[in-house]
Amino acid sequence: MPAIRSRAASITVAATIAVAVSGGTALAQKKYDTGATDTEIKIGNIMPYSGPASAYGVIGKMEDAYFKMINEQGGINGRKINYISYDDGYSPPKAVEQARKLVESDEVLFIASSLGTPSNSAIQKYMNAKKVPQLFVATGATKFGDHKDFPWTMGWQPAYQSEGRIYAAYLLKEKPDAKVAVMYQNDDFGKDLLKGLKDGLGAKAASMIVAEESYEVSEPTIDSHIVKLKSLGADTFVSITTPKFAAQAIKKVAELGWKPVYIQSNVGASVGSVMKPAGYENGQGILSANYAKDGADSSWDNDEGMKKFYAFLAKYAPTMDRSDGSVVYGYGQAQTIVQVLKQAGDNLTRENIMKEAANLKAFAPDTLLPGVTITTTAKDFYPIEQLQMQRFKGEKWELFGPIIAGQLGE
Repeated sequence: MPAIRSRAASITVAATIAVAVSGGTALAQKKYDTGATDTEIKIGNIMPYSGPASAYGVIGKMEDAYFKMINEQGGINGRKINYISYDDGYSPPKAVEQARKLVESDEVLFIASSLGTPSNSAIQKYMNAKKVPQLFVATGATKFGDHKDFPWTMGWQPAYQSEGRIYAAYLLKEKPDAKVAVMYQNDDFGKDLLKGLKDGLGAKAASMIVAEESYEVSEPTIDSHIVKLKSLGADTFVSITTPKFAAQAIKKVAELGWKPVYIQSNVGASVGSVMKPAGYENGQGILSANYAKDGADSSWDNDEGMKKFYAFLAKYAPTMDRSDGSVVYGYGQAQTIVQVLKQAGDNLTRENIMKEAANLKAFAPDTLLPGVTITTTAKDFYPIEQLQMQRFKGEKWELFGPIIAGQLGE
């Protein structure tokens, strides 16, 4: 069926252009690639709805709900979004299978917001060989901003290396004699953030980092790693973990009575999916960094952007937990995708989608912190490059210090 629809769409476009040329109307400006017609824009997505990173599945559900709202409002330039999202279980081979299905069977215009460093790494070469946009990948791995070697792939959130350097700057200023133990996920995500931390510490990295312990996402628990790190005499703990393992680490550190300066990577700092299940009492004083507003923080209740976010949740996603950072994340990503489509207008070719994704000018989704905006260029595929430090207190994160930029684009 998809192939038949594609042929029909191309005949429609040809007929439209023929009429436009003879009539001299503006309709001649319409341009479509596979996945776009006068009435529809097909967007593909790959998400871990199952498996060790299933906590992130709400991102896909949020985007689906957001696009339903857009469609109810008439779509984008009269076109409805057909959002096709598949589960890969956080498995790279499965991600490849799903990407091929989306591109070759479903015939989407582009794939957006697919989650995970391993999964996106697995499909990156395929997407670029096919010249199908791999937009706003839901991972901060630095390689997803490599516009020279992978011009069809773009990140969204701050790069992990930038985040690592920000934690290093904090430690050098506040605890320059720290004995740091690092727990990291053994993949590009964990290694990337660790590299940023080491780069930021510079010459002091060798003396400050006293232990590095990695874990596999297939492990049921990381408790034994935490016990080992505590035994090595570290007074500072950097947890480079995804939600399931971040919550385990917080619980175990508290259970052991270990009281280090505790830094938790942003992707594992959600109040709803990490801090609450780990026990609020166990998370007091933990440090992290953020670029988005915290849906659990009532101080944002009168913020205009968050008012729109809360109204959206009430109408279109009433079962979603506003305190879950992934819910906030999915909303911000969906808004960014819609902005790109608005800018693309009637030129819905894959090439133009990438051109407009690389032409965002201080765009501010409702959920980003004040002062944090999205700007991209043909040589800067890192949309968000600012973070602010935060400390967990009570049942929410409290921001402190300035907005810190970590520019990676040219």
